Amino acid sequence: MKVLVIEDNQILSRNLVRYLSMKDIFTDLALDWEEWLKKVLTKYYDLIILDINLPWINWIEICKKIREKWKDVYIIMLTSMWTDENIINWLESWADDYLVKPFEYSVLLARIKAILRRNKIDKNNILKTKDIELDLNTLEVRKNWDIVKLSKLEYDLLKYLLENRTKALSRREIYEKVWWEFDCDFMFSKTIDVYIWYLRKKLWKDLIETKQAYWFLIN
Repeated sequence: MKVLVIEDNQILSRNLVRYLSMKDIFTDLALDWEEWLKKVLTKYYDLIILDINLPWINWIEICKKIREKWKDVYIIMLTSMWTDENIINWLESWADDYLVKPFEYSVLLARIKAILRRNKIDKNNILKTKDIELDLNTLEVRKNWDIVKLSKLEYDLLKYLLENRTKALSRREIYEKVWWEFDCDFMFSKTIDVYIWYLRKKLWKDLIETKQAYWFLIN
């Protein structure tokens, strides 16, 4: 696990790094604008601890940069402002959690563990390929974090392809598992071809490859 602390208070930041490192969490530190930008753009972190009161840049701009580069990174805000309005704004826009200063380091550690535990469960219910996600919890399909509206059959077809992304699927297999029926007439039907075309159009054209009446996802 890798954590980045973005905090301009040197005493607090170095104490955080020391404490988390003692708990076997690899922790990196960014004290200024150039340092955080370089690290965010060149290194992957599982979680970022971000002070929202930095003097050199707005916290919203930092979050945008983080999300543009690493879409699945978790963010915990550190703040001395704790009004309901502020908290709602952070949680609805960027943050996975927050802590109000001053706080106990043990509480921060507990929050980190809770986020990772909670999202580990959620991620087990997400099927992915490249920038496409199918969320089994919400039944949403996302492309680059934007929700894509699919019909029931489009959704079921994409789900079946994602669940079997390592193999080529025959026309018969798809009909039996997605349409739940099969007869000889289906061998000559273009229904699957039409729905494959729908998915390519709504998601991206090279998502699914066809080879001699077999279909498979491009990884």
